[in-house]
Amino acid sequence: MKTLSQILDAKPTELLTIRPQDSVLVALEVLATYNIGALPVMDGNKLVGIFSERDYARKVALKGLTSTTTEIADVMTPGVHCADLHQSVAECMSLMSDKRIRHLPVLDKGELVGIVSIGDMVKAVIEDQRFQIEQLESYITNG
Repeated sequence: MKTLSQILDAKPTELLTIRPQDSVLVALEVLATYNIGALPVMDGNKLVGIFSERDYARKVALKGLTSTTTEIADVMTPGVHCADLHQSVAECMSLMSDKRIRHLPVLDKGELVGIVSIGDMVKAVIEDQRFQIEQLESYITNG
């Protein structure tokens, strides 16, 4: 099974982030432009949280806050669960399932190097299963 390093190698290299002092509107524009569901929140080089569509729905829209004046720091999820660059897809899927999260920042030696989604994990599992099926079919056919 693949590691997160292999997953990230297949993704675009641009790492999109947001700052705590940016407005929610700025974050929503980035999410919409890049068709993504979450952004790591960086204070300089330090990962301090994550802002997702779920945060917007629950902490902005439902509370009647204004996207143009609300800062990310006020509505982000702090204490982010992260993965190590060398963890397997299976380990990350387990973490994401246990913590009920859809996006997982990936660190290498404490530095943010990427982010993976549950969709990335499912795609990797399907590719792995497809490969295993092809190998079994080849073994049976050529056995």
